[in-house]
Amino acid sequence: MSDIELIIERIELRGHRITEGRRRVIQAVLKQPSHFTVEDVLQSTRRVGRATVFRTMRLLLDLNIVCRVLLDGGNLHYRISSRGHHHHLVCNDCGRVEDFTGCDVEPLVQALAAAMKYEIDGHWLEVYGRCEACRLLRSGRPESQTTQVLSQ
Repeated sequence: MSDIELIIERIELRGHRITEGRRRVIQAVLKQPSHFTVEDVLQSTRRVGRATVFRTMRLLLDLNIVCRVLLDGGNLHYRISSRGHHHHLVCNDCGRVEDFTGCDVEPLVQALAAAMKYEIDGHWLEVYGRCEACRLLRSGRPESQTTQVLSQ
């Protein structure tokens, strides 16, 4: 099965219809680079209404097909989700985003829920810093060492 067929099947299994507009939005999302904005999707789907794009992006987010990442001074970007619960490590210099698992904040989330009498739907964790390649560039290391790190 292709990526689009898998996504459509997942949406339909949750009881949602696949309209031509939704199909075009999904196709546009799959063609985007590693991270993208809703505006990028809108530009790729000129014949689809703005509301359809936003509603479809919300659906893809709710179904964990895409996930959010804050980049560029707080601008909201999206990317295709990796499987399962994960968080992001974001390089402040180059914008590289890496997924990581192993989140030990669950006890804190449960304690907050109990203390504040909340029913928690989920959490979102992003860690910001500099990747190895950007650190090497900042430190003035020779270009050959930096190129080796970037190619890994």
